[in-house]
Amino acid sequence: MSKSGFEVRTARSADLPQVAQLAGLMVRLHHEWDRQRFAILHEPIEPGYENWLGRELQNKKALVLVAASNHTKGEAKILGYAYARLEGRDWNRLMDSCGFLHDLVVAEKARRRGVASALLEGVIAWMAEHHAPRIILESAAANHVAQDFFRKRGFRATMIEMSREIE
Repeated sequence: MSKSGFEVRTARSADLPQVAQLAGLMVRLHHEWDRQRFAILHEPIEPGYENWLGRELQNKKALVLVAASNHTKGEAKILGYAYARLEGRDWNRLMDSCGFLHDLVVAEKARRRGVASALLEGVIAWMAEHHAPRIILESAAANHVAQDFFRKRGFRATMIEMSREIE
């Protein structure tokens, strides 16, 4: 899927270092919002993400999409990425089989250009092709921008996660 200035496509191994950089930014931002809830399990974060998503590229139940600039020569500039998986029934979460959008991240300089919308459209299309009955996602409580974005695209709140530290 090609948009103005970028294309949305399945990630390639060569994209993963840039994708991992965006993932690291996401993890650190979540940690800034709530240091008790969102852990930084290992520094540097990026090699772990690169390794994980590299394995997920081989998983038929997973999707890693990138929005890549089509104006650069040589290596593509990754503007954003989405990571989603088909998930089975989860009795603990009272959740039937579904598609789960785990990450949708857009580089700050690429925001407000339709990158997030294009990535989400790609995820929805893939989930429909794979017969997912719904897509579920989680958003940090402090991420009002993301919540508004998803709400405008038909998502609704279904759960509120609550946390309390034990002292």
